[in-house]
Amino acid sequence: MSLEEHRREVDRIDREILKLLGERLQVARAIGEAKLKSGAPVYAPQREEQLLRSITEAAPSIPASGLRAVYREIISLSIGAQMAKPVAYLGPEGSFTQQAQIRAFGTSVPSLPLRAIGDIFAAVESGEASYGVVPVENSTEGVVSHSLDLLAESELKVVAQVTLSVEQCLVGQGPLDQVKKVLSKDIALAQCRGWLSRHVPSAVLVETDSTAAAVELVSRDPQGQAAVASATAAESRGVPILARGIQDRRHNATRFFVIAKAANAVGAKDEVTSVVLTLKHEPVDFPGHWDTAAVQAAVTELKGRCEVVKWLGSYPQSAG
Repeated sequence: MSLEEHRREVDRIDREILKLLGERLQVARAIGEAKLKSGAPVYAPQREEQLLRSITEAAPSIPASGLRAVYREIISLSIGAQMAKPVAYLGPEGSFTQQAQIRAFGTSVPSLPLRAIGDIFAAVESGEASYGVVPVENSTEGVVSHSLDLLAESELKVVAQVTLSVEQCLVGQGPLDQVKKVLSKDIALAQCRGWLSRHVPSAVLVETDSTAAAVELVSRDPQGQAAVASATAAESRGVPILARGIQDRRHNATRFFVIAKAANAVGAKDEVTSVVLTLKHEPVDFPGHWDTAAVQAAVTELKGRCEVVKWLGSYPQSAG
């Protein structure tokens, strides 16, 4: 076949894919209507994880990461049309939490950037947002105590998790020897403490609501200021990247929870349950769903040793 013939064949295949995609979306809308009538949640992370796994297993010759990305967006088209309220995340746009929100829900689901973690909990509790995405743990700096404190106090439940590889960048007009102030979220500054002390030792570190908020401040007043943030946050605001990969640990990752009013039902093959114990004041995860016999037996044992055992939620083990 000639090049032109190959291209015509690709066009034909694309038309078939679009036709099938349209049929799939019609079925998804019917499913959404059935969920609405029964009161079932629109977002079903266990079902989605099962679907993504079955798809990647059915097509071993296609890279799994690519298939998951494509179907993440196909699913996003479906749930985006069904979701009446947005998904709240720690903004502004370009933050790492927004990246985690997109990883969990895709780009077709409406979203709501908020300034503080407490605002996200309040939005989900009030019904202003259908779900919320919050950071809970970083591989370098440990737990995000504010998120965990609110989880311990709130009746909201964890329904999914996302683990995101985090590359921090120093962004600003530069040059480095003229940087007098470095702005960012506290945990981001901590992740880059060693690099900053070596390369901008005289700079004052200033905490902001988020990494993306730091970039916004630097974009408005660049003189002598720089920010620690993602490349995405810098590029979307037209702020130059002075250095990439400045985190002190090469393999730096942050874990995020998706929170909702209602907990997941038992469903996925590989689920994780998170609880918080008053004994050590830190969360504990273990395999299985809260409502399974094995987990309840473990909880009974824990209750004999701890004053309080609070269920935070059960969700698919996959990090998304």
